[in-house]
Amino acid sequence: MISLLFDGQWAIFALIVISLVISLSVHEYGHAQVAKWFGDDTAERAGRLTLNPIAHIDPFGLLMVVMVGFGYAKPVPTDPRKFTSRSADLWVAAAGPFMNLVLATIMLNVFAFSITSGAEFIENAGVRTFFTYLVLINLVLMIFNLIPLGPLDGQYILPYFLPDRLRRVYRHYNDRFGSFLLLGLILLQILGVPIFTTVMAIAEQIQPLILFVG
Repeated sequence: MISLLFDGQWAIFALIVISLVISLSVHEYGHAQVAKWFGDDTAERAGRLTLNPIAHIDPFGLLMVVMVGFGYAKPVPTDPRKFTSRSADLWVAAAGPFMNLVLATIMLNVFAFSITSGAEFIENAGVRTFFTYLVLINLVLMIFNLIPLGPLDGQYILPYFLPDRLRRVYRHYNDRFGSFLLLGLILLQILGVPIFTTVMAIAEQIQPLILFVG
């Protein structure tokens, strides 16, 4: 992303950052809200049950986005001892990617409806760019967070689809090596291997599936 600044594309850079901040905030809010539904008010007491980006954005995580194109928000704190269901961790983890999917779906269809209805504001190039990046970034966040490595949401989701023995093996090895493998993916991207390009390609393939406005 920092290359955009070097190329003088300040407006696009700003739109991407704004889209990222919104997308990360919605993602973390989803975790906090579903945790509250399952009896855990830890995130709420920490001030995380909000869509306010200030509560969710990690300065260093955002700086990483600017520098290397990948970053993170502050993890939502939870206390599994307060959960009222054994499967609460599944739903809390899935809530973040699900919220990204919901936001992407809404924005894509608002965008399409605005075009078909001839709304004047959608003729602005900046508005079109913002909608495009907001949809794409939310889908990328959804896909990436479903990867079952390290601290990503997928680590809580995958075990529910595995037999007991494989579940124990997966959790054992992910606890030991998952974060290193995730870091490896990021390093490969930095070295030029198109990891995130592939994720973006998948995100683009998903868009027609969530478009309902003709």
